[in-house]
Amino acid sequence: MAKASLLGPWRVSCPTFTLELMSKEAKARGAESSRPIRLRDLGPGFLTGVADDDPSNIATYSQVGARFGYQMIWTLWAFYPLVAVIQEISAQVARVTGRGLAENLRAYYPRWLCHSLVGALLVANILNIGADLVAMGGAMRLLFGGDRLAYATGFFVLIVVLEVFVRYQRYARVLEVLSLALLAYVATAFSVHVDWHQALLGLKPTLLPGHHFAMALVAIAGTTISPYLFFWQAGQEAEIEQRDPKQSPLLYAPNQAPREFRRIRVDTYIGMGLSQVIAFFITVTAAATLRVHGVRHVATASEAASALAPLAGHWTFEVFTAGLVATGLLAIPAMAGACAYALAGAFSWPQGLSAKARDTPQFYLVIALVGLAGLGLALFGINSMRALYLSAVLNGLVAVPILVFMMVLARRRSLMGGFTVSGRSLVIGWLATLVMMAAALMLIGGWLIAV
Repeated sequence: MAKASLLGPWRVSCPTFTLELMSKEAKARGAESSRPIRLRDLGPGFLTGVADDDPSNIATYSQVGARFGYQMIWTLWAFYPLVAVIQEISAQVARVTGRGLAENLRAYYPRWLCHSLVGALLVANILNIGADLVAMGGAMRLLFGGDRLAYATGFFVLIVVLEVFVRYQRYARVLEVLSLALLAYVATAFSVHVDWHQALLGLKPTLLPGHHFAMALVAIAGTTISPYLFFWQAGQEAEIEQRDPKQSPLLYAPNQAPREFRRIRVDTYIGMGLSQVIAFFITVTAAATLRVHGVRHVATASEAASALAPLAGHWTFEVFTAGLVATGLLAIPAMAGACAYALAGAFSWPQGLSAKARDTPQFYLVIALVGLAGLGLALFGINSMRALYLSAVLNGLVAVPILVFMMVLARRRSLMGGFTVSGRSLVIGWLATLVMMAAALMLIGGWLIAV
């Protein structure tokens, strides 16, 4: 009896204690899920958005403004939901599974297919990095004189050292600070005479006849929805638990899902929104200066910058050119990092910018080698326009199968559990895929006509 009386109180109080503990944990999870998204929570989506406006994209928007004035500004808001949702889906798949895009492709599709897509991505990014380094070197020569290839080499060394040897948290802060340089393009638009009435009218969708309009539409689609952005954002989301031990793949920590999905959405929509806003101001600047003064064709971003000097004043030229250098410093790490995430995922190598180089040697070696290959193209006199064209063709072609496979993966319950993509995101995601299919077909048609 004594024994029973001693155990009795424990048997009664233990369930009560357990229920109280569970209640406290549930309240803590609820408080965490309802905690508002703050600026410091912005990360992968924001960095992806600011990396989207690289020197090659600046050349595209400058050319569009010079040739068509304000008439194609509507494409920026039209493509915004497409790219935002696609990036959101790529991030969600990675956050749910704890694996990057290439790892998931490798797990569900034939190895040869995954390796082929990654290989095409690699070639396209190397070409793009080479062209961007040339543009950055050219911009520095415009500002200070000297040898553009020496500048390009210096930028390559700086980018690789920062990405390989600086801890991710600090490196991300460096990129976030650099993103302020994008405001240079806002400043240039307000430093020249812009017909804002016509610029706002350009927000109304307008279809123009002719081959040039069609190819400009394709170019905007390709610069907005780029495959390297999928791998870059997904890779950063997949390694979030390396940066924060409290985080786990959502398949194993579903209680984290509500807040994480809100964070991803806010982060991505702000990042891609900023990208499109900056594209708007670049297009407006080109339309108000280059087109007004009869300049209808610019081959590179450096050429657009140099054309601004006699038309818009030296201050506008300097700000535009300095912004060109900063955007390269933002975009090239994303391209090289995307290649590293893709190759590491395809071959099951240890990966992550949050890990130390000695723990993930192949990952960081890819970053260095991809950058070195791009620099090699620059040093050997790459034709930047041809390189950007080839890169656009490869990106346009490889984006289509990647988007199709990613959308299928996002609906697989065996992969996503109860977090499969549905509703509006599913519809817009497939719409973006169809748009890129049409763009790829037009690219192929343009290439066949050119040949």
